[in-house]
Amino acid sequence: MRARLTLYAGVTAALLSALLATVLMIAVNRLATAYRVKEVTATGSRVVFEIERAGLRPQISADVLHRHQVLGATGRILAASPGMEGRPRMATFAPAGNGSTASAVVCHGGDCDIVVAHRVYHRSAGSLVVYSSAPAIPPLVHPKLATLVIGGSILLAVAVTYGAHRLVAGSLAPVDVIRAELDAINARDPGRRVPVPRTGDEIHDLAVSVNRTLERLQRAIERQRRFASDASHDLRSPLTAMRAEVEEALLAPGETDVRDLGRSLLTSLDRLQALVADLLMAARLDAGDVGAREPVDLGALVAGELTAHRHNSPSVETRLEPGIVVLGDPPRLARLLTNLVDNAERHATSLVVVSLRREPGDDRFPHGTAVLEVLDDGAGIPPDQREAVFQRFARLEEGRRLDPGGTGLGLAIARQIAEAGGGSLSAEPGGRGARLVLRLPVANPGASPPGENPGGSGAPGPAAVPPAG
Repeated sequence: MRARLTLYAGVTAALLSALLATVLMIAVNRLATAYRVKEVTATGSRVVFEIERAGLRPQISADVLHRHQVLGATGRILAASPGMEGRPRMATFAPAGNGSTASAVVCHGGDCDIVVAHRVYHRSAGSLVVYSSAPAIPPLVHPKLATLVIGGSILLAVAVTYGAHRLVAGSLAPVDVIRAELDAINARDPGRRVPVPRTGDEIHDLAVSVNRTLERLQRAIERQRRFASDASHDLRSPLTAMRAEVEEALLAPGETDVRDLGRSLLTSLDRLQALVADLLMAARLDAGDVGAREPVDLGALVAGELTAHRHNSPSVETRLEPGIVVLGDPPRLARLLTNLVDNAERHATSLVVVSLRREPGDDRFPHGTAVLEVLDDGAGIPPDQREAVFQRFARLEEGRRLDPGGTGLGLAIARQIAEAGGGSLSAEPGGRGARLVLRLPVANPGASPPGENPGGSGAPGPAAVPPAG
């Protein structure tokens, strides 16, 4: 980039310098030519004055630069300056009237002269034409002036090119530092950041954006490390228990009841299966898999899921507003609801309340907001832990006591499903126990309602309420 920008600046400077030199030489040539015309006109006026004062003489005095001829009415040369005797007339043009002048550049062979003609009336010779001439100004005016202008143009082009190179090099120097720092950053040392120049320009903004990206990457790496560590720990526990059961059975095969061993192993396998299923779901959500986007009657989905699962203790109370349709993936929405209700049942003392209502729209949700709340009458979530419960493998002491075999992924997956659908999930204050609030955008009223064929044939579509899972 440095070479390209420097070359571009150099070529542009050279072209502009050449153009400037050409314009300057043309302007100087025109000024010098105008001055030479005035000079020749003034010299011819003196000759006219001598003719009018002293009469016409065969020879006209003149300096080395200027030459003169006087022609009569018939075109015959009546007088001339030294060196012009016997030579043809200077020009063929003549002024129109007495006392008028005319000028032109006349070339003979390779020599060009500026010729000025005066019309004068002599009492004895009649109407006369006085021609005065001097060598025309060459295009370069003067060799020294041309050398000065051309040399100055070359120096200007060189100075601009050098200045552009220094400017580009200075501007891109922070980029080299940023690139070197980026090359040195790796997964072992993700906390390093690129230096931010104090220039306040685009490179400054680039460095700030790079550091923000590095911060996000560092958080992602740390999250992945914690995820791998916690997953390894949670996978190790059931595997260790299963290994101990099998080793004990092998040490005393005669004293081992196969049915008891199978039930014990199945318990650990169920925990492993639940953990693996949660990990797979988290991986899909991390990869950006948002699932299907179809109209879902959220009230019918909630009612179907609560009916499919038998809840003996604690009791579940519902307050569902009908006709609230959202866009989403029915199985994932069912998974989200199941995770919320299961969490509430684990912590509730006697009652879980599931409510659904619609709130007016805003800038984020123009068609309205579907608000699903799951409340329990348990111990609740401490205010400083309301965000921590949504982290993967994060389990409060109360949760570990009530459900030692839990994975700690339920609420984290529920929030990811909500955010993938354009909504949010949070733990909010209110009531005695925990209050988990899900907000989803209500679907456009023009969307096909669940259970109807979007093609308009009247054939029933797929059911909005999925089977229990």
